[in-house]
Amino acid sequence: RSCCGGPGKQGERGRGNGAGTMMSSALRVASAGVKKHGRGKVTRANATGIEFHKSKGQHILKNPHIIESIVQKAGIKSTDVVLEIGPGTGNLTAKLLEVAKKVIAYEVDPRMVLELQRRFQGTPQASQLQVVQGDVLKHDLPYFDVCVSNTPYQISSPLTFKLLSHRPLFRAAILMFQREFAMRLVAKPSESLYCRLTVNTQLLARVSHLLKVGKNNFKPPPKVESSVVRIEPRHPPVQVNFTEWDGLVRLCFSRKNKTLGAIFKQNACLDLLEKNYRKFLQLEASGATAGRGHQGEGTMEILDQKRLGLSDLADRGKFKDYVLNVLREGDFGDRRSSKLDQEDFLELLARFNAAGLHFK
Repeated sequence: RSCCGGPGKQGERGRGNGAGTMMSSALRVASAGVKKHGRGKVTRANATGIEFHKSKGQHILKNPHIIESIVQKAGIKSTDVVLEIGPGTGNLTAKLLEVAKKVIAYEVDPRMVLELQRRFQGTPQASQLQVVQGDVLKHDLPYFDVCVSNTPYQISSPLTFKLLSHRPLFRAAILMFQREFAMRLVAKPSESLYCRLTVNTQLLARVSHLLKVGKNNFKPPPKVESSVVRIEPRHPPVQVNFTEWDGLVRLCFSRKNKTLGAIFKQNACLDLLEKNYRKFLQLEASGATAGRGHQGEGTMEILDQKRLGLSDLADRGKFKDYVLNVLREGDFGDRRSSKLDQEDFLELLARFNAAGLHFK
């Protein structure tokens, strides 16, 4: 697992420390020994002489069968361009080059870039490999068909959404993640790991768990287990304003086991909605609200109550009832975010938007 640099965090567990810790992500090599170096342990790759610090989270994927399985499950065609994030010394890269037309590898560590160039220089695959030195999160991605990555865990979340926002859409991404992060991606409603990350990812893609990778497949072993997942962007993408969607989902999962009625009667939530509602009324009066939010067929017909005017907002109680009535009309008041699926959240957003309530 090679370093990619850049800020980001994985979730509740396994959080990175920003740009500094990106340089210490795990690196893949074929074989290694261990020695003491300074205040922590260092793993040295015998073939390359490159040092890997366990204290900085650098771990070596040593099992060739795992590498082979990842490439096989990627379903790469001979005409495919493959994007690899964090190639390290090139163990996975070498297997990808055997099946792909071209591999574009992003690597932030200059030592690894030199090793990749040395490893493939003069080989038949050299012309198929393009190595880009730098932080993948700060680069505009090129066209690619498939992404394969032994992902630096510190950038798991930002990398996932960077890939899913890329256009044109790719066919699939095969990504190694920390086990808990991976299981959040594939969680279902009512499961303990079901969260905002789950809902946002599954809105944009189909996610499936492919295989578990135990700690002993790395040298030195990390403290956490790993998993490989397959992410396939939805074709066509769901027509929804993602910023608006995420604003709703963020509020709902702020207290995912509370009822929606309890969440939306809180003053902080009402303050946000009232501020946005005032803006909406002003924009509507100027004719500038076309296309806002999720405007599916029949959106306006789902609103049973009359919209409030600006003068009505002087009465906080009236506005609170207005918001809660949106929930009651859709039978959402007593429901909990942890048990709602994608269609539920889409309907809820449509109902709020029909009432002029927005989350941007």
